[in-house]
Amino acid sequence: MTDVEFMGQHQPRLDDKGRIALPARFRDGLGEQVVVTKGMDRCLTIYPHEVFKERILDRLNMASTASRNVRQLRRALLGHASTETPDRQGRVTIPAVLRQYAGLDKDCIVIGQGHYLEVWDAGSYDEDGSDAVLGDLDEEGVVLL
Repeated sequence: MTDVEFMGQHQPRLDDKGRIALPARFRDGLGEQVVVTKGMDRCLTIYPHEVFKERILDRLNMASTASRNVRQLRRALLGHASTETPDRQGRVTIPAVLRQYAGLDKDCIVIGQGHYLEVWDAGSYDEDGSDAVLGDLDEEGVVLL
């Protein structure tokens, strides 16, 4: 697996065809195909295809489908996953069902998360409160800063 390190954020606009343009610093690690699927907290995730296969698909395929939680996770992640090929300008198509799930309209925020990207509606991310959690985690001794 290729080591990818997505960090930082970008604020693209969703175009009329449901595409977002990613900057070179994100495109370089994505490869020729990506997987777009549901993420936690009503965002979307974009994985390089190989990373998705190794970190998500292979693990789900090894998990027992006798578990209700595994079945539900498979439905949520795989049932809505879409393999996309970024175009020459680095635009990735976000399928309509996923745009609806994340409430994507025009202004988006794409956030590097190490081995994947999160895509948020700009208004939803502002309300996320992710900065506030730093203080909470620091009080618990979790932050490694």
